[in-house]
Amino acid sequence: MSRTDERYNVKETETKWQQEWDRRDSFVATVDSSRPKYYVLEMFPYPSGRIHMGHVRNYALGDVVARYKRARGFNVLHPMGWDAFGLPAENAAIERGVHPAKWTRENIAAMREQLKSMGLSYDWGRELATCEPEYYRHEQKMFLDFLKAGLVYRKESWVNWDPVENTVLANEQVIDGRGWRSGALVEKRLLSQWFLKITAFADELLDSLKTLDRWPDRVRIMQENWIGRSEGARLTWNLKGRGDQLEIFTTRPDTLFGAAFLAISPNHPLAGELAAGNPALAEFIAECNRMGTSEAVVEAAEKKGMDTGIKALHPLVPGWELPVYVANFVLMEYGSGAIFGCPAHDQRDLDFARKYNLSVKPVVLPEGADPATFQIGDEAYSGDGTLFNSGFLDGLDVVTAKARANDRIETDGLGERTVNWRLRDWGVSRQRYWGCPIPIIHCDSCGPVPVPEADLPVRLPEDVSFDKPGNPLAHHPTWKDVACPCCGKPARRETDTFDTFFESSWYFARYCSPTRDDVAFDRAAADYWMAVDQYIGGIEHAVLHLLYSRFFTRALKACGYLGVSEPFAGLLTQGMVCHETYKDEAGAWLYPDEVIKAEAGGLIHAQTGKPVSLGRSEKMSKSKRNVVDPAHIIATYGADTARLFMLSDSPPERDLEWTEAGIDGAWRYVNRLWRLTIIAADTLPPPGSVMPELGDAATKLRRMTHKTIAAVAEDLDRFHFNKAVARIRELTNALGDFKPAAAGDYWVLRQGLEAAALLISPMMPHLAEEMWAELGHSVPVVDTAWPLADSSLLVEDSVTIAVQVNGKLRATIELPKDCDATLAEQTALAQDAVITAMSGKAPRKVVVVPNRIVNVVV
Repeated sequence: MSRTDERYNVKETETKWQQEWDRRDSFVATVDSSRPKYYVLEMFPYPSGRIHMGHVRNYALGDVVARYKRARGFNVLHPMGWDAFGLPAENAAIERGVHPAKWTRENIAAMREQLKSMGLSYDWGRELATCEPEYYRHEQKMFLDFLKAGLVYRKESWVNWDPVENTVLANEQVIDGRGWRSGALVEKRLLSQWFLKITAFADELLDSLKTLDRWPDRVRIMQENWIGRSEGARLTWNLKGRGDQLEIFTTRPDTLFGAAFLAISPNHPLAGELAAGNPALAEFIAECNRMGTSEAVVEAAEKKGMDTGIKALHPLVPGWELPVYVANFVLMEYGSGAIFGCPAHDQRDLDFARKYNLSVKPVVLPEGADPATFQIGDEAYSGDGTLFNSGFLDGLDVVTAKARANDRIETDGLGERTVNWRLRDWGVSRQRYWGCPIPIIHCDSCGPVPVPEADLPVRLPEDVSFDKPGNPLAHHPTWKDVACPCCGKPARRETDTFDTFFESSWYFARYCSPTRDDVAFDRAAADYWMAVDQYIGGIEHAVLHLLYSRFFTRALKACGYLGVSEPFAGLLTQGMVCHETYKDEAGAWLYPDEVIKAEAGGLIHAQTGKPVSLGRSEKMSKSKRNVVDPAHIIATYGADTARLFMLSDSPPERDLEWTEAGIDGAWRYVNRLWRLTIIAADTLPPPGSVMPELGDAATKLRRMTHKTIAAVAEDLDRFHFNKAVARIRELTNALGDFKPAAAGDYWVLRQGLEAAALLISPMMPHLAEEMWAELGHSVPVVDTAWPLADSSLLVEDSVTIAVQVNGKLRATIELPKDCDATLAEQTALAQDAVITAMSGKAPRKVVVVPNRIVNVVV
């Protein structure tokens, strides 16, 4: 068989080069102050047992960046690990009768092999798993250091309770009123919880967003909105017939003259006092507490309230009394747990007022509206305007009115200006087994006592039972019983474990020195590698993980662990991988491999032959069965083909549509490029040969090669991976069409093929290595520098110029760059298409725009 018929042996080639990289320790990272460092990191996975296409895309993107930066001379750190604690392992223990540790470690082993089959340039010597005591002992120490620094406290608070998973959820983990994992409707419970004081850094977390100029704008906006800084006033209202007052927080003191009611949280102390003697109110409060505590849940729920019968006295208008309600949309955790309602200028308040027949008095007049006739219908007016119906505020714009109202509030001693935050402190207590134990011992005499550092880690017991609902640690017969470190009396371990976001909030720093046992990370190594230069992951982590990590880094800096405040200098949020969905006649979802095209058109079931309906393309998910197994794709087409398709189909931040035609096209290109290499290899001059004299065609191809080198580098620097792939394809198509004849032609063809091999190496590293070796090189691509473009070849000697006749394009001409106008005019007028368009008429005017266009007017 001739070499022209030789097929690319993907399995043999990819295995060979993966083994060679391992043998050479190609991706082992060490601190080297003589080179610029580059830390690239993809968000680490939960070890579910199998990688999915989202993983393939995420890790392929990171690997392109890592390999490219390494070729450009950077000292690259590119690690991998496992976010290994969490409820899925606990659920597996219940469903399968297997210990969470065994289930997790087996899954890690399986996924590690799957990731290795992708040829990813990870330093596997830095691999970590957050479920191992060698890892979580350090976060127990961090927690105790945070406690000493005043960044940890314990309090009784209302929490989101997932009744299926039997654990607390942070507000961020409640999606549309349901648990983010279980999907169960969330309830509200009062529990004693440990909190991290994230609000201590609220100002800094908000202000520093301005410095993150390599983060997507939408992520910064999401964080800004979540932190939610609002300027307003705290204002006290006297309660008629009572000696106490009600304090409210408002951001709209300018609308005080439009107030129609006051509302307090169901968990406000006043509500609790009144409910003690009012069974109906007590039942209403219980109903409210069956809702979650997150703002999203509250906003989505129907607005309900119950009149307490108490009247509040308006602080600015003597004799004006307003009803006080207990309302389900007022959060105890926001402001003071009490608000005044101005229905005309807040939609939530308007809905409530209409429901309970309360007054709706407008006090902000839109520009051009008539104050005598302006009314509020079904929509509140929240825009700018001029104050009216508002006493001393009449005639002022909204901004001025706010300031004037706050002046009066402070002058009259009714309250004070203040800043409020939407951000709440992070409750980290979770009632489950498979998590990091909180290192606290509860003593009846001494209270909560930190576990002595010498006794860390507090290890999870292995002999646990999952046959009862709730937390297995609380049910364990002996584990929680321990002597108090202070007084020696019998005491109890804390049975709650950390929220798993605790582990993922510092793992990136652990990678700097993951084998150190005495410290969480070596400070010198952390100072060298941190911050992460490029972080890559899903937009779904914009608030939870990224905000917690930003807080955690600041807390670690405050306790002397780190010297940086921001963990991630750059952020890339990749889009989802999508696929068409299919259903059979009964409406059941079908896997793609169960569906085939019918000869007569349409889709049919591969087994039954019955019609299949085509649904819209959606994110790949097991529930809708529109998934493609990466292991099958890699086994069939190879890792390089899968990587190429993931990188070439669309920009990384957009969703990617997976198609069979797309992966087949990528596979054909891999083989075409391989055949191009082996056909040419035997005819080319040796590597490093001196450039002979070049003809016009060779010069043109050489110029294209160097332009491609420069353009691909620019594309990769900007993460325009799909554009880079397109440029490389354009070059290799030109190489394939080139017919060498002279010595200079063969020299230029070698240069083009060598450039192609190096340029594709971040995307298709195995094929690049095989091409490079086939072209006669002994030093592998992984140890070869990125090609440099000859700047003299990037300058155009000629330009293509459009020729228009009376505004219509009639021809294009090739001219020397910056040629004089006379040559441009003469060349344009000599074109056959231009002569025909002029119909024998003489030109009245010829306008020449240098290097761009010639416009002929007849």
